[in-house]
Amino acid sequence: MEQNYKNHTRLVTGYHKVLGLLLIAGFIGSLINLYEKLSTNDVYAASLVTLLFLCAIMIAWYSRVFALKAQDRAIRSEENFRHYILTGKPLPAGLQIAQIVALRFASDEEFISLATDASNKNLSSKDIKLAVKSWKADHHRV
Repeated sequence: MEQNYKNHTRLVTGYHKVLGLLLIAGFIGSLINLYEKLSTNDVYAASLVTLLFLCAIMIAWYSRVFALKAQDRAIRSEENFRHYILTGKPLPAGLQIAQIVALRFASDEEFISLATDASNKNLSSKDIKLAVKSWKADHHRV
C-alpha cells in the first residue's frame, strides 16, 4: 500500500486498543473496589491491586515513549546523514526533532528545500508532512 499523510500513522490493535482498554478497565475496576473497601477498613489488598494497575499503566506508557525516543534519535542521525550526502552539510541547527522526524517522508528531490523551509519558517511536523508531494514511505516505524 502506498503511504501518504492520511495513512502514515500506525496503530497496533493488540497494544493500542486491547492492552490500553484492559489497563484502563482494570484500573477503574480497582479504584471502584478500593472505594468499596474503604468503608470496611480492609483496604490493603484493594490498594495493592490499584497500585499494580497504576504500575502496569506506567510500564506500558514508558515502554512506548522510550522506544519512540530511541527511534527518533536513529531517524535524526539518518536524516542528518541523508542531508549531508545531498548537500555536504548537516541539517540546519534550528530544526526540532519532530520536524526532522516529519522530514523523513520527503523524497530526496524535495528534502533539502523542505528542510530549509522547516528551519526558516518554523514549520510544524504536520505542515511538513502536508507539504510532501512525493511521499517516501516508512513502514518500519513502531
